[in-house]
Amino acid sequence: MSDFLTWNDRTNMSMLTDFYELTMAKGYLDGGYEDQIVYFDAFFRNVPEGGGYAVMAGLEQVIDYLQNLTFNEEDLKFLKEQYKFDDRFIEYLRNFKFTCDVWAIPEGTVVFPGEPLVKVRGPIMQAQILETALLCTINHQSLIATKTARIVRAAEGRPVMEFGARRAQGFDASVLGARASYIAGVAGTSCTICGQHFDIPLSGTMAHSWVMLFENEFEAFKAYALSYPTKTLLLVDTYDVLKSGIPNAIRCAKEVLEPMGQRLLGIRIDSGDLTYMTQQARKMLDEAGLTDCKITVSNALDEYLIRDLISQGACIDSFGVGERLITSKAEPVFGGVYKISAIEDKDGNIIPKMKISENIGKVTNPCSKEIVRFYDNATGKAMADLIMVADEEIPNGEPYEIFDPVDTWKTKTLENYTARKLLVRIFNKGELVYKCPSITELRANCTKELDTLWDSVKRFENPHRYYVDLSQKLWDIKNDILHSYRKHK
Repeated sequence: MSDFLTWNDRTNMSMLTDFYELTMAKGYLDGGYEDQIVYFDAFFRNVPEGGGYAVMAGLEQVIDYLQNLTFNEEDLKFLKEQYKFDDRFIEYLRNFKFTCDVWAIPEGTVVFPGEPLVKVRGPIMQAQILETALLCTINHQSLIATKTARIVRAAEGRPVMEFGARRAQGFDASVLGARASYIAGVAGTSCTICGQHFDIPLSGTMAHSWVMLFENEFEAFKAYALSYPTKTLLLVDTYDVLKSGIPNAIRCAKEVLEPMGQRLLGIRIDSGDLTYMTQQARKMLDEAGLTDCKITVSNALDEYLIRDLISQGACIDSFGVGERLITSKAEPVFGGVYKISAIEDKDGNIIPKMKISENIGKVTNPCSKEIVRFYDNATGKAMADLIMVADEEIPNGEPYEIFDPVDTWKTKTLENYTARKLLVRIFNKGELVYKCPSITELRANCTKELDTLWDSVKRFENPHRYYVDLSQKLWDIKNDILHSYRKHK
């Protein structure tokens, strides 16, 4: 039997690292670079599904990881015996203590390509080892939060429940995916352990197996109503929605619930032509006096199907969304990367570093950076983001010209704005200085953040491109590095 523990029992995930992080770390130690101070940025290059924005999530689990980042004797024995790491490196790992500075964009914030979601400053050996676990966590939860925000938007105010635990790629994906989906707007989850550990509302009634166990559909409905008279929601598509399911649900309401002074809370349809079925179901329920009975639908839904159902006049009060949410089926990769952006010399001077590539999308931004978001004072809407060198002064309300970092002739002058820094300090020399908000606060932050975006940015197809520009100082540094490389290669 495997001794691999369930997700919530694991505190030390130090060995969740790509092996090359350790081989590089040993090389840094061998070369005397163990105290070299560096800056790393975690960022992503493209919004999934060609969308206009993404949602940051996963920071709380990154914090948990960093607070428990130690190598135990079992880890050290494995590395020494199986991969022959020398005693000096093993001793370094044995005495490992996290002392880095970390800044991050809070969870629930809308974010855009190229922006540092997490910035790490510290000794190269420490900062390097963080890469795999940090990216694994941020990539997954940001992906699910982004997909969820799209699905919730498509529902146009109707509650969406997350039903994907059984289709997720493993334990962590089901639990933490449900967490991310709640931050981004679902009303609750079917994942009980997620509800338990993250205080998220739970939802669930019955499966087809319940209905099939009984002699007939009515007896199944009756038994459920007697067990849950104040919360009776019946699954009506086991046999025939319109000829059997709805009539038996109505009969249950009249013969079982109403004599007890209760009402039928709702029905759920999990198959078939959902537009037609819900329209007919609504008519039948209303004619029976069950105008307050809600209709929920499920069955491989996503934002596009939900949008189509609503546009076709489907009579739906809420949605249960599973596999296409919890796996982000259309594009199941967020694509975040972790790149060095600067080093410090012995005098504390910051020396910019950048990756140069023939692929323009892989050319990185150098320097220790800050991100500023401009909000229109008249509308409250986000106008643009500016990536700048960390030591630059934040614009204070005076007219400020931004320009496209590629097509530099495209400029815009921002006026009547409020500027806000996005990066928040999380760790100071390895000590946690940030209080994680509650899940309810994160959810409220996400709702507020999404409201700052114009609808054109939130379109599913061909969204308006939100401005993310570089400051003149940062652009000049980047351009100088590029020209210097071309000159000397």
